[in-house]
Amino acid sequence: MRPLTRITPALPVQAFQTYQVVAPPATHWRPATCAEADCPAYLHGWRSVIDERTDLGQKQAHYIRRESGRRFAEDRDPAGLTVFAFEAGQRCFAPHQVRTARPEVYLVRGGDWRGNPTGQVRRHANAEDWVEDFQEHQGRLAEQIEKG
Repeated sequence: MRPLTRITPALPVQAFQTYQVVAPPATHWRPATCAEADCPAYLHGWRSVIDERTDLGQKQAHYIRRESGRRFAEDRDPAGLTVFAFEAGQRCFAPHQVRTARPEVYLVRGGDWRGNPTGQVRRHANAEDWVEDFQEHQGRLAEQIEKG
């Protein structure tokens, strides 16, 4: 992941509020099957290209052939790599997650990306209250800018 470039704010962190809508992984996501996640590999099949000249490649190929329980065709490409072509409709090797039915969490925190020195965290009951809070905050900022 490329590093994030941020403009250094002109005001101290205490002068900011952060409005967030979050769906924490621990409470708002659950493990899912390939079919539930509309996994492209499950829907269309996939290919795994393995270099069996390496220790890792040998272990991967052994797992696929002997332990994976998946249906595949095996071939060699011109570079000597092993190509496993897996049929559609079977579980891939990646873990999947899907959202639960729990609604998002609507938060207002003191501070910004630099931290929350006040420790302030407000949780709104619903999106409407959060939006209203945000609009009121934007209104106060606009008034302050107008005043100079």
